[in-house]
Amino acid sequence: MGTPEERAAGIHIGSVEGAFAIGDGNEVTYYEAGGPVRDRAEEELLSAVRRLREDLTRLSGDDRTAALDAELAATEAEITSTGGAGPGRLARLRTALADAGAGIGVLASGAAVAESVRALLGG
Repeated sequence: MGTPEERAAGIHIGSVEGAFAIGDGNEVTYYEAGGPVRDRAEEELLSAVRRLREDLTRLSGDDRTAALDAELAATEAEITSTGGAGPGRLARLRTALADAGAGIGVLASGAAVAESVRALLGG
């Protein structure tokens, strides 16, 4: 362990609970024990899905927006339970976005979901 003088120099961390980073340019993501690990793209999609669901509550809905909301809810559930949305779920979400029409595309949240889906599906 070294002498008392050597131990007094430097950084000492006794106990840590959660997550932390030391130094410039570090990023820390903390997940509760037992929760799925999501990458940045899935986190962005999840955030965009939640924003779009919130925005949909302010629109006058029809069958297409109701179907979109159901697909958004299923996507949110899949990401939170497994850590990501599979290709089939993403394809269904992309179709639901297209079916909901141009009105959804003008919403910033709708554009963010569409962009996240495009990125995750590779085009």
